[in-house]
Amino acid sequence: MPNFGSMTLSELIRPEGYKCTCGKRHVCGLKYLNIGRGIVSEVPKLVAAMGKKRPFVVCDGNTYEVAGRKVDEALTAAGVEHTTYVIPCTGGDSGLPGMSRERISPAEWEVGSVTMNLDPACDMLLAVGSGVVNDICKVVAKATGRPSAVVGTAPSMDGYASNNAAMEMNHVKVSLYTAVPEGILLDTDILAQAPMRMLWAGLGDMVAKYIAICEWRISHLITDEYYCEDVAELMRAALRKIMAVSDRIALRDPDAIGSVAEGLVLAGIGMAYAEISRPASGLEHYFSHMWEMMALERGEPYDLHGIQVGIGTVLTLKIYEKLVTVTPDRAKAEAHMMSFDRAAWEAEVRRVFGHTADQIIAIEDKVHKNDPARHAQRLDRIIEHWDEIKQIVKEELPDAKWLCDAMAATGMPMAPADIGVPDKDVVDAYIGSRDIRDKYLSCSVIWDLGLTDEFIEYLKTCL
Repeated sequence: MPNFGSMTLSELIRPEGYKCTCGKRHVCGLKYLNIGRGIVSEVPKLVAAMGKKRPFVVCDGNTYEVAGRKVDEALTAAGVEHTTYVIPCTGGDSGLPGMSRERISPAEWEVGSVTMNLDPACDMLLAVGSGVVNDICKVVAKATGRPSAVVGTAPSMDGYASNNAAMEMNHVKVSLYTAVPEGILLDTDILAQAPMRMLWAGLGDMVAKYIAICEWRISHLITDEYYCEDVAELMRAALRKIMAVSDRIALRDPDAIGSVAEGLVLAGIGMAYAEISRPASGLEHYFSHMWEMMALERGEPYDLHGIQVGIGTVLTLKIYEKLVTVTPDRAKAEAHMMSFDRAAWEAEVRRVFGHTADQIIAIEDKVHKNDPARHAQRLDRIIEHWDEIKQIVKEELPDAKWLCDAMAATGMPMAPADIGVPDKDVVDAYIGSRDIRDKYLSCSVIWDLGLTDEFIEYLKTCL
């Protein structure tokens, strides 16, 4: 089996993919990928490579000014008919220093806006933007049976090449599985001029992969969840590429930003290969998801996903520092399960999640993670493999000081207070993280060991 971590991007996106020992055939679905300086004028080649003739170009007010106008000009100069649509901003003030005051959301209104304005003569969607615009176009592309492509405007997230979209449905953060965009064009001269917060966000979204791979391996060990070591190695390669240039991100070095962009694309390919988001997200992402849901509940702004994820990574590393000092106590864990009170749990869910609580409770009614028999099975596996779990943590997680120093050197926020998240919301985010989706995380291990209350108190000392 070829080593994905040592392959070039062109090798990774070959149409036939790779038959893997994990049982899957790993295919990305990309037909065109170009990362380089001054290449936005090559967007007609992207359209041609996809075998399409008339793109529906989607921007927001910010990305149109940054790159959308250039895309319009390049397509017009090449004689490519197209329709351009700028999504109106309904979200008001972004509330973020150094960011435009206009901000759209990855939610139902924006998806409906694009769908209702879609030119039926167009045979593809071309997103001009980063995370939100790209995800909206993925969802609309799937719904309308058209392929999508993206001209990136910021190295702010890992979803360019992924087959899922991070959306808000009824104020709940969800991952919708769509399709990988068939074309990606990343002009590093444009990416390097993105707001610094978006550069920080890209780094934050990538350092999360240390946690993600660690938790993926642990879940595989405890729950028999699907795992692919070759995909994991691809994610490690993406991490190495970005961390090697992290000290040049704040300098806006286009070549360093190119390495960041490539690392982010590699991460997206890893998710497409695995057909799930698990290789790219763990507990650190759930801190971010919870903070976003709390903000939506209150009608308040929230920070960029990647910045929140970076802070969540710092918090999760601290949690692991304590977790590896634990000695599992079967009697304590079983007593915790025996004392579980469904009514009390439901009340806590309603307190933490507010009006989205019914959707969270419905997840439990479907997956039964609080079932005593399932808890007993997981506990047996945890105790049996505890030394191996600690070895996984040792192998996958970096030295916390080294990583935090590298992140802090860019000037990015490092603590919840830096982005206005109060201590109470940190604790509630941790409490809610185990329930928000059916994914086995470090907080799940801690719950199964009967140590949640102890770790909540510990988390408070870390703030």
